[in-house]
Formats: sequence, C-alpha cells, structure tokens
Amino acid sequence: MERTRYTPSQTTKNKSERITNLQGAFKVKQPDLLTDKHMLLVDDILTTGATLASCTNTLLAAGVGQVSIATIAVVES
Repeated sequence: MERTRYTPSQTTKNKSERITNLQGAFKVKQPDLLTDKHMLLVDDILTTGATLASCTNTLLAAGVGQVSIATIAVVES
C-alpha cells in the first residue's frame, strides 16, 4: 500500500473532515499478491479511525480477504 497524494495534517480535523481528507489517498501497489490474504494494519494511535478505515477499504477493494487492526493507544473523546 502506498499514499497516492499528499494529505494535510489531520491534527485539527474532526472525524468527518478526516474521512474526506483521506478519500482516494491510498492504493495497493500489487493487488494480485494480496488476493484473499489476511492483512494486519498497525496504527500507533487510534484517534477517529479514519486512516484505518480508509486503508481497510482500499485493501478490501483490491481483493484482500480479511483485514485485522492493531493499535498501541486509543484517544478517548
């Protein structure tokens, strides 16, 4: 997976703005290698989940079979 375009910092954005900011920001470089695979996404800090959601949707659209998520810390709102 790679970022396809620059996205401004999300530190001051709310959840809706973060989701919009990340639309179309990622792509899978070699989807044929990931077809029906189980992928693990790791994020250091889970704030709104927008980045993980965007990455998960990109992976599933590319043919990944299942996506799991691990995070070290969660920001409570």
